[in-house]
This record gives sequence, structure tokens and C-alpha cells, in this order.
Amino acid sequence: MGRKMWLRLLFLMTIACLTGCGKKETDPGQPEEGTYKIYYLNSSMTKLAPQEYRTDTREQEALIEELMNRFLNVPNDVDSQVALPDKVGYLGCRQEDRVLFLYFDGGYGSKPNMNATREILCRAALTKTMTQIEGIDYISIYVADQPLLDSYGNPVGVMADSDFIEGISDINSYEKSQLQLFFADGTGEYLVRESREVVHSINTSLERLIVEELIEGPQTEGHYQTLPADTKLLNVSLNENICYINFDSAFLNNTLEVKEYIPIYSIVNSLSEISTVSKVQITVNGSQDVMFRDTISLNTQFERNLEIGVEQE
Repeated sequence: MGRKMWLRLLFLMTIACLTGCGKKETDPGQPEEGTYKIYYLNSSMTKLAPQEYRTDTREQEALIEELMNRFLNVPNDVDSQVALPDKVGYLGCRQEDRVLFLYFDGGYGSKPNMNATREILCRAALTKTMTQIEGIDYISIYVADQPLLDSYGNPVGVMADSDFIEGISDINSYEKSQLQLFFADGTGEYLVRESREVVHSINTSLERLIVEELIEGPQTEGHYQTLPADTKLLNVSLNENICYINFDSAFLNNTLEVKEYIPIYSIVNSLSEISTVSKVQITVNGSQDVMFRDTISLNTQFERNLEIGVEQE
């Protein structure tokens, strides 16, 4: 092949390469630039109802204001409800790094303005709407200049779009909670803390969720089971900050190699991490006249015991 032919071939290959590199591949699942979803509620206010919205606004601060204004006002031709009740005042926002802080007056989350379900839906709608803006990955809600607390008195903290599950038929009834659980250490004489993020139904009480996760067992190496895996949780109730736990008889068949007090305070210390619980009453098949491992009477209301806890993740 002659030198001219080589040069011609090289030229054509270079052009083809440049053309291929210059062609931007688009993800058909991604929305077009300038297209956003504004999240409202359906007419019965039981689910999120996203509506497409297009804008030419690109400057971040102006876009935040525009999407928030759209969020607060449902168009007349849309059969949806605004997620935030009219009686709740939006006070403004600020951005720090990739977190957008949203401020509301004291009406946010309070009854009769918002029940627990609507508050979680509003939380999800705000997060999903505002984190579409480039440079915003999380939002944090403040109520009357204080961080938003969940129904158990714990700070909600920053939220991302992924905190609210997609693909479940009843996705709006789920939320993510951070639990502090206590399991046994390698000696069986002390408790070790294990932080765990759990996605759960909003209809499951946090008290029940904690005990169920204890039965499920630890997820961290070096942490050990405190309750038999076949234990059945029969009932959980809460009255005046006392949590009443009722197990089946498998709770007594605890042959795990831990000290007799470890299963009790694994439950008590874990539950005491939430603000609603100050004492725990444990029963077996409805009876509290039971001796656990022949040494600990269940006929008492247990309180947190920090002396047997080792701070460890």
C-alpha cells in the first residue's frame, strides 16, 4: 500500500474516532435537561403523585426558589394535593456544601396540621423534589429553628432521595431509621453497641422493630447473639414511657454463652436509646412471675444499665 493510501486511511480513522468521541450517549431513563418532577400527594393523600415540570432556569438559587414555589402550589389542572398543609409556614432555606436546609414554622408536624403519615409523605416529597437540583444531594428540615424530630423524639437528620424506597406498591408507607442495638461481646460479659440502618413500615413501632432486630442477631464481626433466634415476640406496647415486652417460652430457653444479665439488658439498653422508653417490663406468655435462668426475676421494671456496656461500633 502506497504512502498516500496510508495517510488517507489514517485520516479517515481519525475522523471516525473524533466523531465517535464527540457523540454523547444519553440514558433514555434520564429526564431531559430542565425537566423535573414536583412531588405532590394523590387526592386521598395516601401516596406521592409526581408531576413533570419544565423550566429554563439554570442558576441554582433561582431554581430552588422556583421549584419550592411550585411545590407549595398545585396547578389548577392537576388532580393532586399539596404535601405541605396550608397552615404550615415555609420560612426559607440555606445551602451548606451539598445539603439544603429548609425552615418551617412550628406548625410543621404538629396535630391537627399533619398526622404522622402525612409528615413522612411531606418529608419524602420535599427530598425527592429538591435533590433533583444539581449540587443538592441531601435536605435537612428545621422546625421553629430546631432540627426536625421523628415521632419517637429522635432527630431525623439529613435525607437523600434513596432514603425513600421506590418500587414497592406502598412505597410511601416506608421509612429508614437508625437504630442503636446492644449485643454481647466475645466474653459474654459485656454489651457492645451496634448502629444499624433499617427500612421499615411506618406502621411498625420502633420498640417492636428494635426487639425484632435483636432477635435477628448482630451484623458486625465480634458481636454475638443475645436472644435465641427462635424467640417469638408476642406483643409490644408502650404506656407512660414503660415498654411492655411479651415473649413466648423460647425466651427462657436461652443457652447462649453469655452472662444471665446480658439478654435482659441487651433489650433494655437498646430500647432506652429512644426517648419514648425509660423502663422495660418483660413477660413470658403474659406472665411476669418468672425467673430468668433461675437468677433474675422478671417481676420488675428494668432500667438502663450503662455499667455493662462497652462503647464500640
